[in-house]
Amino acid sequence: MPITATPTPGAKLLTPKDHTLVMIDFQSQMAFATNSIDPVLLRSNAGLVASAAAGFGASTILTTVAEKSFSGPMFEEVTAPFPGQKLLDRTSMNTWEDAAVIARINEIGKSRIVLAGLWTSVCIVGPALSAIDQGFEVFVIADACGDVSAEAHTRAMERMVMAGAQPMTSLQYLLEMQRDWARTDTYAMTTGVARKYGGGYGIGINYARAMFGAHEG
Repeated sequence: MPITATPTPGAKLLTPKDHTLVMIDFQSQMAFATNSIDPVLLRSNAGLVASAAAGFGASTILTTVAEKSFSGPMFEEVTAPFPGQKLLDRTSMNTWEDAAVIARINEIGKSRIVLAGLWTSVCIVGPALSAIDQGFEVFVIADACGDVSAEAHTRAMERMVMAGAQPMTSLQYLLEMQRDWARTDTYAMTTGVARKYGGGYGIGINYARAMFGAHEG
């Protein structure tokens, strides 16, 4: 029987309203020992993810571990897009074992969970495997995570993927929610986030606009 293609997005793609983003432990003490990614790039990618989620209105949880007593404040790039939002501080390494976080997950009520944070092998593997075990669909933003070594990060990503998690990147997260440059209501926000945090892609947007007045739409 022939298959008929239609100009519609696949159900596996993320949309701004179908998931909860959980940003975990982007804190000084966790960053000091992170060696799998350059800290400047990590901060930029985390800022991109946070700004994208805020710009599209995606449900977002910000959670820390021992913020006042040990790990320090969350990156400003992560908190600034969510002014006034309460950070859920934990004692548990596994975010999914924290009652306050789970209460918020249930209050939001979405079956897709997107994770980013430090460290990949502990603070991301824990909630990823726990959420999958409870029937949630899990995505992990790989370049907005980091670990004590490249090996630790790689093995953690492999473990989660083998369990059913779907890996993606920070820029992919932004552009997957935009998807069509004709969506003018979020066009300026999307390109603005890309210009600020999108590395070479952002530089290219600035160049095209300055030299040619160009735009993707």
